[in-house]
Amino acid sequence: MIIFREIAPLQQYLARLKKEGHTLGFVPTMGALHEGHLSLVRESKSVAGVTICSIFVNPTQFNDPADFDKYPITTANDIHLLVQEQTDILFLPAVAEIYPGGMSTTRHYDLGYLETILEGSHRPGHFQGVCQVVHRLLDIVRPHKLLLGQKDYQQCMVIKKLVELLRMPVEVIIGKTKRAPSGLALSSRNLRLSDDDKQKALALYKALDHMRAGIHARPIGELQETAKASVLAAGFDKVDYITIARADTLELLDPSAKWDGHTPVVAVAAAFIGGIRLIDNVLLT
Repeated sequence: MIIFREIAPLQQYLARLKKEGHTLGFVPTMGALHEGHLSLVRESKSVAGVTICSIFVNPTQFNDPADFDKYPITTANDIHLLVQEQTDILFLPAVAEIYPGGMSTTRHYDLGYLETILEGSHRPGHFQGVCQVVHRLLDIVRPHKLLLGQKDYQQCMVIKKLVELLRMPVEVIIGKTKRAPSGLALSSRNLRLSDDDKQKALALYKALDHMRAGIHARPIGELQETAKASVLAAGFDKVDYITIARADTLELLDPSAKWDGHTPVVAVAAAFIGGIRLIDNVLLT
């Protein structure tokens, strides 16, 4: 594996690979790698001749500076894992390399409805920061294929929207959420959970799974309220949302209605436990 910390030599190397006819797969990450990230690396290796992984903790997508400061940094272990997976290239830039002119930007990405709901409403400005860094990384790497994880469901939709806005010739591939044997969605934030909170955190996935079981018979609002109550009863501190939405647009469903039996829907959730904010989602149909 070749490690690049600067843009110019990385781009020179990638240009040579493209000239030789190689297809480039790109897996952007913020480090603290786990099986979810590594599964995307493997997927990239199956669909592209060369796999590039980036590790960059992006300051502009954190609403709370304290959350940025607490984000787990495990670079040595990350490198070890990527070497084991035979990753071709690791891009490991400093903040000044990604944002040489500073982190402020006057560009606004028109994300429409996606920015007004769920993560967008609870974390104002978050998706603008995501788009800022992904736009920058795509400009640098210029991959043929971009691999993302389904656990960040709304973020995947935002990045697909970004690619459309920029008219970039890149195929977006969404990998399935990877879970621990217990059902807990793998996340870098799990490193900050105590063993006790990890056990309690299972309630989030169980609540979403129960919504899948009840989607055929019970009203949407009733499913949502039952799920929220079960998560709080299990020891979560706060629920930002547990909601059922259209899987293709994230349009929220009418709480008073029942599922129509054919529209693809997804349950999405965000909740705090032990001061850590966890997100998860389950396709219900």
